Amino acid sequence: MKKEETSEIVLKITLDENRIPEKLSWSAQDGGIVDEEAKAMLLSVWDSKNKESLKIDLWTKDMPLDEMKVFFHQTLLSLSDTFMKATQDEKMTATMKDFCAYFAEKLELQG
Repeated sequence: MKKEETSEIVLKITLDENRIPEKLSWSAQDGGIVDEEAKAMLLSVWDSKNKESLKIDLWTKDMPLDEMKVFFHQTLLSLSDTFMKATQDEKMTATMKDFCAYFAEKLELQG
């Protein structure tokens, strides 16, 4: 019988007295990442039983607003790429990419 392999991703969140994130770090030993600092994170998981997505969105209180806008833009672009890989739906992927360009234009993000 083949031994089951597992991989672990660890998130550490340091909270202040009001339970606001002060520090975020993550580790993914398989990827060579150990206690890497982050200022924001978005985590989504699919609950197949209830047919809904569950999410955790966190950012530190010192996350700069301009970086948050870039973070969202890059996340939307990444989601477009992931959507294409998962569905092979070129038409909707192009629509998503168009929205990403619109998003960047409206926020005056540098390309």
